[in-house]
Amino acid sequence: MQTLTDSLQAPEPDGHFQFRIIVLGDAAVGKSSLLRCFADGLCGGPGGAATPSPTVGVEFYSRTILMPPTGKAKLQLWDTAGQERFRSITRSFYRSAAGVLLVFDLTNRASFEHIPDWYHQAVGDQPPAFVLVGHKCDLVAERAVSAEEAGHLATSLGMTFVETSARSSFNVEFAFQTLAGGIQQALGRRILAQHHGCDGIRLIPNQSHRQPPAGREPQELCQC
Repeated sequence: MQTLTDSLQAPEPDGHFQFRIIVLGDAAVGKSSLLRCFADGLCGGPGGAATPSPTVGVEFYSRTILMPPTGKAKLQLWDTAGQERFRSITRSFYRSAAGVLLVFDLTNRASFEHIPDWYHQAVGDQPPAFVLVGHKCDLVAERAVSAEEAGHLATSLGMTFVETSARSSFNVEFAFQTLAGGIQQALGRRILAQHHGCDGIRLIPNQSHRQPPAGREPQELCQC
């Protein structure tokens, strides 16, 4: 059986990859909690982080991760509001995403039933890599969606299913690492392409290889 590590390709030796990732799903499924847990280490539970306020429009996080066996990747993480009134804002971020985390609440069946709608909004002409995330798996007594049912939906949409809990940090790291690995695999198979502009996949040169043009001031990299 091929493992995630076996299937990854290392980036070029003179730089590292940058992947744009968006997190989609209904309001209140825990998208912001997942991102804060992964990017900032602010996970819930006793002594942990407070529940974040609802996202308005789009918020931004980032984290650089190791990509076995030798490389690394900077993940640009975009947290989108789930409310209908913000859709016109958040849709503009779908087009250049390299990866999408589709999140539903395991205790809220409606959020699970809306996943196909979120998927079709994000898939586009050049489909990004996807991972389906069933969040709040720690709330066992309130569970409304079985692992078997969620796994079947993920298979039908051609993606991996992962159960997570930002409260306990269970599988949060694994979910994002799995998505980054899927982007890397799609890049290696030419399903996704590297871009030189502010798009979903970029190769960022190492500091030692960055030389500003002679006679000109160094320019900052695009932050998109």
